Amino acid sequence: MQPVDWTKEFPGAMYVSDPQGILIWMNDVAARDVTKEGGQKLIGTNMLDCHPEPSRTMVKEMLAEHRANIYTIEKNGVKKLIYQTPWYQDGQYAGLVEIDLPIPVEMPHFVRG
Repeated sequence: MQPVDWTKEFPGAMYVSDPQGILIWMNDVAARDVTKEGGQKLIGTNMLDCHPEPSRTMVKEMLAEHRANIYTIEKNGVKKLIYQTPWYQDGQYAGLVEIDLPIPVEMPHFVRG
């Protein structure tokens, strides 16, 4: 069975950086989301340059401390879950992954026991 590239058309934007914050990969949705900034041409640039303060300082801290940052935003009527987290390769810190996933403004929440 051939591996499936499920990330290409995944409905959320996905960005991957190296440990210094250099963008090394993004899916098609992410490239469309940052078309005005250069789209796929942003690969090889530092993601810190895309973040104004105070976000820039927070991303620097996440890179240095290898920690996650998870929150929701609403922009232009679209609510998104922003999930920024370290990723690892062979047990070694490899950078950050950001997934921006559109979610309903109102959605069920279940507590399971």
